[in-house]
Amino acid sequence: MNSIKERYTHLLIRMMSGAKQQKTLSDQDVYQEGETELLPYVDQIVRDHLLPGSGITGMENLSLLLEKAKAGESCLLLLEHYSNFDLPALHYLLRQSGETGTKLAEALVSIAGIKLSESNPIINAFAQAYTRIVIYPSRSLEIIKQNYKDPNKLYHEVIRSMNINRAAIRVLNSVKGSGKIVLVFPAGTRYRPGDPATKRGVREIASYIKSFDNFCLMSINGNILRINPTGEMEEDLLNADKVIFTAGQVYPCERLLGHIKEEHHFRDDKKQELVDHIMEGLERMHNEVETGRLP
Repeated sequence: MNSIKERYTHLLIRMMSGAKQQKTLSDQDVYQEGETELLPYVDQIVRDHLLPGSGITGMENLSLLLEKAKAGESCLLLLEHYSNFDLPALHYLLRQSGETGTKLAEALVSIAGIKLSESNPIINAFAQAYTRIVIYPSRSLEIIKQNYKDPNKLYHEVIRSMNINRAAIRVLNSVKGSGKIVLVFPAGTRYRPGDPATKRGVREIASYIKSFDNFCLMSINGNILRINPTGEMEEDLLNADKVIFTAGQVYPCERLLGHIKEEHHFRDDKKQELVDHIMEGLERMHNEVETGRLP
């Protein structure tokens, strides 16, 4: 398996020449409109590695979610997370599935960690292809706290993180009733085999559920970009695979909140219980598809 840098150097050069220059983000930059002229570059890589049989099941559920979003209801799409190509593969397959799929792809606004914008120019160029709201995840802040030795620099970084997240909330509130579908990875990070902590949902997801009208779970089986255990994100390894996205039923968030209140009222951490319930649902969907996959 080769990395994107190794196999697609010529494509990356052209792609980065058309991308906006990487910069340090502020609270003025949290909403990033997708640069559609970058999509053909990403699509080529995705197309080269998706095997026959790849596709999306449960399109009727996604269509219902879009219908509710267009009616002014706030809608969440909650995905498993295995690679930085989860969104590119989903976006590509939606656009390949017809008019409704194209409208769904255009309606997606993903919640993206700041690392995608600031860690590396290559990763930043890929991220720019898709509309997103940038947040400063709690995991990233914890890493910063461990690595910053200068108290003054740490203070200013903490303030920056707070400003970015407050701005992201304001933008989210304006987006979620505008016909858009907000895409979130509830694990907050890519799953790393052998590290079950990377498949546990982050508590912050409970706030999304509490402030949205509807949600839909989506499992992912297959992965065309494997994590390189000895490298950075831009050194992840390309891998041809059959990728199946499965969209579950659309549920009112209020119903899930009521279920957690009734069934888990003796638990200490209601937020984590809520997110754990979501992750269990995603895992169940994933396993049901996996057991039925053809070799």
